[in-house]
Amino acid sequence: MNRYFIYLAYNGTPYCGWQNQPNGLSVQQCVETALATALRKPAPVVGAGRTDAGVHAQKMVAHFDWEEPLADLPSLTEKLNRLLPKDIAVRCITPVREDAHARFDALSRTYQYSVTDRKNPFNREWVYRMSLKEMDFALMNEACRVLYEYRDFTSFSKLHTDVKTNLCRIFHAGWEQEGELWIFTIRADRFLRNMVRAIVGTLFEVGRGKRSVADFRRLIEAKDRCQAGASAPGKGLSLVDVAYPDHIERG
Repeated sequence: MNRYFIYLAYNGTPYCGWQNQPNGLSVQQCVETALATALRKPAPVVGAGRTDAGVHAQKMVAHFDWEEPLADLPSLTEKLNRLLPKDIAVRCITPVREDAHARFDALSRTYQYSVTDRKNPFNREWVYRMSLKEMDFALMNEACRVLYEYRDFTSFSKLHTDVKTNLCRIFHAGWEQEGELWIFTIRADRFLRNMVRAIVGTLFEVGRGKRSVADFRRLIEAKDRCQAGASAPGKGLSLVDVAYPDHIERG
């Protein structure tokens, strides 16, 4: 079998998330349908992760297998883009080692959460509009630095998931202003279900003075989702990068 990585971008607004669901249209379903049409045979895909309903991706990676080598990958890319809905785009398709895995070989994943207090018709689907009056982003960044000290993020995980461990290593977390937007960027080796949105929602409470940085530390140590804040809405969240070892591609 020949294995390929497919690099995608999508606006997640109309979808129930990346992963196939019995009660809604997923991005994965659309990609698999387009591949089956283009290749005239089903080609299941495995994604680098699972984005929630309404969450976007500037760079999602998935892999699929094909019996014969695919000679013209740029042509296949264009064909898929003609078949896919307007809010899903294939960036490129690359051959990788036969044991390469889009999920398990990922070294890190990077998400961004974007907020603004300005009405803008050009970013309304991917930026969360909220009141930023008296929001203390410096204090929120102080709380972000606490994240580096811990590995167990049970307090920010969706309850009753099937994961074997809640341990993650966070490499970067912080807020920066870019024009009218405030953007939270977080990079880690892995993320738990709902983890980024739960962190962002709790940071909002720190920024509004409802929690102190010490409170933020205590709730992480409690390992109790009920002690963290409400999850931020999905529309402001985007998967922006998935990093892999350099040697994963096949020449």
